Parts: sequence; C-alpha cells; structure tokens
Amino acid sequence: MSTHPVDAVEVPKVNTGRRNLVLGIIFIAYLFCYVDRMVMSTTIPYIGKELHLSKTAMGMAMSAFFVGYTTFQIPGGILVDKFGPRMIMTLAFGVWTVFTGVTGMIVGFVQLLIARVMFGVGEGPFPAASMKSIAFWYEPNKRATATSVILSSNSLGPAIAPLLAVWIMSYWGWRGTFYSLVLPGILVAALIAIYVTDDPRASKQSTGLTQQATSNEIQYSFWQVLKEPVVWRATVMFFFCNIAGWGFKSWLPTYLVSARHMSMKTMGVAASLPFFAGIVGYLFGGWLSDGKFKNDRRIPVIIFQLTTALLFYLTYTVESITMLLIYQTLAGFFLTAMLATVWALPVSSVPKAITGRAVGVFNTGGQAAGLLSPTIIGYLVDISKGSFNSSFIFMIACLIISAAITLTIRTTTSEVA
Repeated sequence: MSTHPVDAVEVPKVNTGRRNLVLGIIFIAYLFCYVDRMVMSTTIPYIGKELHLSKTAMGMAMSAFFVGYTTFQIPGGILVDKFGPRMIMTLAFGVWTVFTGVTGMIVGFVQLLIARVMFGVGEGPFPAASMKSIAFWYEPNKRATATSVILSSNSLGPAIAPLLAVWIMSYWGWRGTFYSLVLPGILVAALIAIYVTDDPRASKQSTGLTQQATSNEIQYSFWQVLKEPVVWRATVMFFFCNIAGWGFKSWLPTYLVSARHMSMKTMGVAASLPFFAGIVGYLFGGWLSDGKFKNDRRIPVIIFQLTTALLFYLTYTVESITMLLIYQTLAGFFLTAMLATVWALPVSSVPKAITGRAVGVFNTGGQAAGLLSPTIIGYLVDISKGSFNSSFIFMIACLIISAAITLTIRTTTSEVA
C-alpha cells in the first residue's frame, strides 16, 4: 500500500467520557440497525405462510433489502465525506425506521419487496457514516478495537431479534414485531442528532486539540480510492466471506424450523445462541487484530475463515441436536471474529480523508453478497427438495475462496489518520 502525507495528521485528544458517549450511541444505533434487519429472518417463515411464498420467494424478500442497501453504499460514502457523518446517520436512521413500520403494513409480495428495498436505501449510508466517526474520534492504532465494539452489535442484534420477534409474535403476530420498532428508532435518531458531533474539534470538552487545518489534507479523487490495493482486494474478499455470513444469518431460523423441525419458541432460543457467542467473537477479533497481529492483520482473518468453514460442515452433518447447537454456536463465534478482523483491514489501513468512500466501496462488496446469498440459498433448497446440504457446501466454498484472496492483500503498519 502506498504512503500518504495525510497520515501524519494528529487525531485530537478528547475527554474519555465524551468519546465513550459517542461510541455508545453509535453502538446502540448499529444494534437497532441489525435488530430491524434480522427480525425479517425470524418472521419470514410466518410471512411466507400467510402470503403463500416458496423458499425462493422468501429468499427474494430477504435479498430485497440488499438491493437498496448495496446501491447506496458508495453514494452514502460520498455524502458522508462531503456533509459529515452526523447529518447522514440521522437521515439514514429516520428513513429506515419509517420503512420498518411500513413492512408491517404489507399485504402482498410486491409490496413486501418494495418496502424492504426502501428499508435498505435508508440503511445504506450508515456504515460509512459510523466508520467515519470512528476515524475522527480514534487514533489509528485503536480503530480496530473501537470498530469491533461497534460491530459486536451486529451479533447482539441478531441474538436479540429472534427472542424479541418470537415474544411479540406470540401476542400480536408478525406485523406487531415491525410496528414495535418505530418509536425506539425515532428516539435513537434524536440521540445521534444531538450528541454525535462530526469532529472532536467541535466538542467543547475536547482538550489538547491540534491546530492543523483540515485544508492541508490531500484531496483524493474517487478513482484514487478505487485504486488503493487494500480497498479493492478487501472488497472482493469481503464479498465471498459475506456470502457465507449472510447465508448463515438469514436462513438459520428457517433451517432450524424446516430441516431440524424445531417449534417456534425452541427456534427462537436456538437461533439466538450463535449471535450471543458472536458478541464475544467480535470483541475478540478486534482485540487480536489490534494486538498480536497488528503487523499482519491477514493471519487471524484466514484462521477464522477456515475454522468457520469447518464448523459449517459439522453443523449440517451432525445428527445430534445437542452437537448441532454446539457447532452452530461456535460457528457464530468464529464467523463474527472473522468479520471483525476483515473490517480491520480497510479501517486501519486507509487515511481518514477517504474513510467514508473506502468503507462505501468495501461494504458494497460485502452487501452485494447479502443481495445474492439469501436468494441463491433459497433456490438451492428448492431444487434440493428441502435439503440444506448443498447450501452449506456453497457457503463453505465461498469461505475457502475468501481465504485464498486474503493471502494476496498487503497492508502496512503506518499510522494513518
């Protein structure tokens, strides 16, 4: 990777309480992002039953979110670099909260697809905005850890979602699940607008601020961002590992109900276990990447990719329900540890001036996988007459390909600001 003059820009020293507040609000926002997103995976067996949908159509409904989400990754990154993360995060949160409620109002398949696409449009700019905030508020050697804290919400959300959705569905049906998320979403959007400033220099509680003007930062064209080797190689790698990630997260509840014949309540608990383990996985992966492997962040990525592939194989081949729960829980741990170390590659290796656009490009690759994976897996289940075996083989192959691509990525240890 090339060196950047902007790398020398100092990150302002900030009151620890203020920094923790910003990190906490972004964590809560990301938590709602994943709760809102993952209740679809839990409710889709029952939505599909009411609307008489095939497995392929159910997969399309889950993939529809990624049409809007993937499309707005790069535009979202551009908007974040231009207008700042606070404005874009607030607007994004407001839009996706509205369409979470709209999802509960649908009465047909086409309406469901449209609502989920627009929901994805709302969420699209959020990752770039949140990572840009991390670039502002944290020194480069602390960003992987801060990122892993935020990304742990990506596992806590899916862990909570099945339990929350099953509890609400037992009283008010699947529509009530979506309605119940609207008011909390509005409150979180207000917290972002009030407390998450775009730059520590804007905080009255900042101390020891650098006086260097941001105008001294080199301006990068979008083409220069795309040409960064760590950006485009990490993007392709993220695409393949997220095929497996979104395949597992999207279809696990249906797999447990359809292939393992679990009741709704048992499924709610079982589907949550991998994601509770994943909370620890995210934190462990970020800590490991910033610690022992900070000089070569590829090593834990590859270890976690191959370990996850092995656990996927054990999950679908084991007959014992007890061992199934053990393997799928371990798979959740290593899958999220993998994702934490994957995200550390671009976040820790590009200058702050291009973080929004770099994350937009990177996450476009990852979420393009989310667009394809649920539909492909639904199709594989349909043509396999209800068997999920070919779907697990497909996810395992993608993880192996991703590990091979990771070997080609080269990063430096320069302190990019």
